[in-house]
Amino acid sequence: MTNDGIKLGAKVEPLRKTRACAECGRPSMREHYPFCSDRCREADLSRWLNGSYAIPVTEEDEKIDYNDEE
Repeated sequence: MTNDGIKLGAKVEPLRKTRACAECGRPSMREHYPFCSDRCREADLSRWLNGSYAIPVTEEDEKIDYNDEE
């Protein structure tokens, strides 16, 4: 133990558990979480920016009449 109360050689647990990359399925890396690399992260971002991940809207959702909006 050092003067400031920090144990030397203590086991440090990772902040998050490793899980499969959302893009390719390989184990994710801490610096790219939840992806394994910058390539997979940028491929996912590209899909968002191109509108591939758009949430579909039905006609019923567009015609909902809200009483508090005037």
